Amino acid sequence: MRILALDFGEKRTGIAVSDPSGTIAHPLDVIKTADVLNNAASFRRLLQDYQVELIIVGLPVSLDGSEQEQATRIRHQAASLEELYGLTVEFTDERLSSKEAKRALRQLGYSERDMRGKTDKIAASIVLQAWLDSRP
Repeated sequence: MRILALDFGEKRTGIAVSDPSGTIAHPLDVIKTADVLNNAASFRRLLQDYQVELIIVGLPVSLDGSEQEQATRIRHQAASLEELYGLTVEFTDERLSSKEAKRALRQLGYSERDMRGKTDKIAASIVLQAWLDSRP
């Protein structure tokens, strides 16, 4: 079963996908958030090409675990995804995933400028891998 993870941002969304066994997450792409939410061909193609059966959405929560305004927006976006694409959407904690992604890219020698366009998909991969690892 292929699982797709989304790390929603206001402008861009990072995307990661699992391997067919649902064991390992792979960074996939970064596309415009509007394209994800508006049934754009580029996003539909990803869902079809990878035969996605489940979407995991990173939910931003504060360090104390409470949900803020941004989490409410993302819950609404996820509900739109379920309706638009007919796929189940589950949430997982995305706390600090972007910071972890940037740290990993810095360790690989990327500058802030070089990280643009990469951080979001790496963060989505981190979120997905954590979700996969939490499953029995």
